[in-house]
Amino acid sequence: MASQSSKVEEVVDDAKDTEDITDSEAEQELPQESTSTAAPSKKKKKKKSKAARALSALSGKSEIPDDVVDRVLDVVQSKGGASSQEATAENVRALLEQMKIMDVAKGKTGIGGINKKDMGEHKFWKTQPVPQPGKSCEEPPINDGPIEPSVPREEVRQDPYALPNNFEWSTIDINDPNQAKEVYDLLSLNYVEDDDASFRFRYTAEFLQWALQPPGYFKEWHVGVRVSSNKKLVAFISGVPMKIHVRKNAFMSCEINYLCVHKKLRSKRLAPVLIKEVTRRVHLEGIFQAIYTAGVVVPTPVSVCQYNHRPLNISKLVDVKFSYVPRNTTLARMVRVNKLESTPTLPIREMEEKDVAQVAELFAKFMKRFDMVPEFSVDEVRHQFLSGKGKDEIGHDGPGRRRGQVTWCYVVEDPNSHEITDFFSFYSLPSSIIGSIQHPVLEAAYLYYYASATVFEQGAEKNGKYQERLHDLVRDALIVANNAKFDVFNALTLMDNLHFLKDLKFGTGDGYLNFYLYNWRTQPLAGLNETEDREAGRGVGVVML
Repeated sequence: MASQSSKVEEVVDDAKDTEDITDSEAEQELPQESTSTAAPSKKKKKKKSKAARALSALSGKSEIPDDVVDRVLDVVQSKGGASSQEATAENVRALLEQMKIMDVAKGKTGIGGINKKDMGEHKFWKTQPVPQPGKSCEEPPINDGPIEPSVPREEVRQDPYALPNNFEWSTIDINDPNQAKEVYDLLSLNYVEDDDASFRFRYTAEFLQWALQPPGYFKEWHVGVRVSSNKKLVAFISGVPMKIHVRKNAFMSCEINYLCVHKKLRSKRLAPVLIKEVTRRVHLEGIFQAIYTAGVVVPTPVSVCQYNHRPLNISKLVDVKFSYVPRNTTLARMVRVNKLESTPTLPIREMEEKDVAQVAELFAKFMKRFDMVPEFSVDEVRHQFLSGKGKDEIGHDGPGRRRGQVTWCYVVEDPNSHEITDFFSFYSLPSSIIGSIQHPVLEAAYLYYYASATVFEQGAEKNGKYQERLHDLVRDALIVANNAKFDVFNALTLMDNLHFLKDLKFGTGDGYLNFYLYNWRTQPLAGLNETEDREAGRGVGVVML
């Protein structure tokens, strides 16, 4: 769960008109002003003197305005969570003062904000067709549409972008076991970690094949960078085609994912070149929009969602410090309170090939209720929900699992009409537990897509019938995941998830996921927070892997 300090930092970052982005990989790779590595000794002493004066000034007298403290306090309390109840004006002010001092110590800012880098001043993002910070972001666009027009293929750059010396481009073939392992190794050692560097995603070869090879995928959009001398893969970015609807508009886009640069090469500024190169390759196919997510803020999110976690294996989660035993309770009580039934309550069964057409129809109708959604063909539904079910029989790779299984998808079939009335799905994305010998892997399930025909019954949302059905459907998903020995079940505050998160004992996480659209302008979409025209969650219907 989020600490009070982390919540305050998140709110302050959101509240600022500017953002200092130094810790994320993509921002570390953005072009920076060159600095001399050999400055005269006198100049160094002068810099230390300035830092000392800054620290002295900040620690001597509080300069945090009351209205800033009040604003941060209001937002912290509105976001909920255990720590929000403990927030007061006094400890918020103290934390803000500590953050100011740490910013000076780290060289992020000086007295009065000197040296603070505006989010919009990053050279790379200022060149991209994305909404920029400033006045243009304060007033929502009147009309949705592209920021830059599409161009004919012959006007798209034909040659790859130049890489630094000693590096070369490589198109990755995920079907090649050796190349798939190279991507797996790169991501496993260098990709997303939590803030404490305790957990890191583990993308299996089966997961990558499922995620990167939907119907109509382009091999050329799986872009790698190798060291010229030994051909070692040191950077990667991927794109897959996705038709999306954003409010009243539908268009082909590219889902960008898995931007990763080897930790030892973050100073080579490879990330901007990777982004530009995959963009060039996407443009060559006549596609000029993209969708992507990030845990950090860059210009400019169209929505923000928050992670929620439903603990399944309580003892293990506490052992690895993913969860903690709250005050005034015990581990035994936590286990008892979170215990699930062993058998699903609805008449669910695994989705089969014969269900694909009906699931596709139900999914398309159900998803029209949200503002930003994918449009899946029948072949895409087959791929998304069936192609990752693994090989052999259930139990071959442990209880509730097939060998190499990535996705779980279950349906409810009406016994009389044989119509598919409901379905749910989730996927497996384990994490390495860094430094743990006893528990090297955290088995995490992520809620994927679902749908229920109950919502179309007259008055079903007003009288709570739909919410009850959705609650039962996701509860059965939890039971299936628990029987398959997952440790935790994760979900975001999108779609209709807010209807069941609290009742099904999901805990509010401290992670946020920002959604971005490339070369497309639209008003903010309801995610964690509601908008003027949508309740929370209903703006986002795209689940990014």
